[in-house]
Amino acid sequence: MRIAMTGTSGNMGREALAQTMELPNVVCRVLLSLKKKNNKLAKALKKQYGERIEIVRGTIADSKACEALVKDADYVVHMAAVIPPHSDASPSASEECNLLGAVALIDAVADCKPQPKYIHISTVALYGNRNEKHPFGRVGDPLLVSPFDHYAMHKLYGERHCLDAGLKMWVVLRQTAMLHPNMMHDNISDGLMFHTALNAPLEWVSSRDSGYLIKRILERDMAGEVPSFWKKIYNIGSGFKGMETGYDTFNDGFAIIGGSAEKFFKPKYLAARNFHGLWFYDGGELEKLFHYQRDDVHEYWKWIGSQHKLYKLGKFVPKGLIDLFLFRRLRNHKNSPYRWVKNGDTARVTATFGGMEKARALPGKWEGVKLIAKGDFGDYDEMRKVENAVLLDHGYDESKPQEEWDIEDMRQAAQFRGGEVVSETMKKGDAYKKLVWKCCEGHEFEASPYTVLRGGHWCPACCQPTPWMFDRLAKKMPFYAQVWYDSHDPEENYLYDFDEDGNATVSEEEK
Repeated sequence: MRIAMTGTSGNMGREALAQTMELPNVVCRVLLSLKKKNNKLAKALKKQYGERIEIVRGTIADSKACEALVKDADYVVHMAAVIPPHSDASPSASEECNLLGAVALIDAVADCKPQPKYIHISTVALYGNRNEKHPFGRVGDPLLVSPFDHYAMHKLYGERHCLDAGLKMWVVLRQTAMLHPNMMHDNISDGLMFHTALNAPLEWVSSRDSGYLIKRILERDMAGEVPSFWKKIYNIGSGFKGMETGYDTFNDGFAIIGGSAEKFFKPKYLAARNFHGLWFYDGGELEKLFHYQRDDVHEYWKWIGSQHKLYKLGKFVPKGLIDLFLFRRLRNHKNSPYRWVKNGDTARVTATFGGMEKARALPGKWEGVKLIAKGDFGDYDEMRKVENAVLLDHGYDESKPQEEWDIEDMRQAAQFRGGEVVSETMKKGDAYKKLVWKCCEGHEFEASPYTVLRGGHWCPACCQPTPWMFDRLAKKMPFYAQVWYDSHDPEENYLYDFDEDGNATVSEEEK
């Protein structure tokens, strides 16, 4: 059995490769970029696995490299990604990997005869910002990529291409926030950590469990045990033991160095919105199939601390010095919301806080700050139970199985999205044959019923950035309004975009 993989130098991919190689009669072919650091990795992999590892060198956006990678493969696992903060610092790198690379790889798979089975790793970031009002989400929820998030924007385009490509056997796995051994190190070089809203729901899964999931998928599918798994979208989560908020995530991480969110931060340093994160209502679907959720988030943080002895010295360093030499530098970084406010970056401040006035009104002290983790919106444990979840409406009768979907379901779904289905008929239960739709802005487009109803995708002309026009669309689309207004005022009427030099812009549209 030949498994082709991308992203094996990353945190999830490294684990997926190591654990997949534990399976018998498996040969893995991996794509490694031409970076010098991968020369050493290539030698190490050949030394460790010998003939059981095949290495293709090249750029993922290079169609020839993708063709060489997937040739004669039985499975293709696409895990390569340029993630924040690198995607923020280098939008071109994000586009090359997360969009162009995904397209090149998917097209290479589509051209294979026979086609391998394709596993596409997407991201929770597609769902956009959530808070205490709707902390739970599921497949089929609206995809409201946060303004100026290059990573999520490019991943959205890549996922849509997977759904539209007509592959025979595919699956999309939307990865949640992932804990990995270098978690602390990777977040002390940039202002990214301050993008995390205090009440953002975050469901953490470890890189070990994510890699183990890939192994279990391959293992069970090779044995013919999961025939109903394919041609669907799933959310990769960890369940109750991985559900936190931004506030207690900071506490878990800073405990390693003897600190906490309240010791190191002031509330005004952190974003109020324009983040991403969910607790997954439907995360148990993958767990039922593959039983991969093993790590507890709190224990994993302790394990991270045990792997980096230097962090323990932080417990003996005065907190003022840690702030002076670490956090002050980070909050003044160009990618920090605090810096955006100081510099008068109107576009990013508007997206992140709702405007300069609201940003400057944020408290400098913790007294009076309402936090999910402290029970200010109800019992914290009860809020995190899936049976208590308040779910978004998808606009059609979800009690009907997919096999019974008909054109009336499509009409209802389209109306809830402010549009219509132009196609007059559909074969009952045919979730994958494309129909013609029209959005509230008058654009006609093609998409399968599955892409719309279960994927959460809609018009590729106006509902996929750029520009970000969700303020306008939410006024016409109940599907968007029910969650967009959890963190945005209905009176807001902003259009977010980038100028020709890549700078963030905001303009107020006519009402």
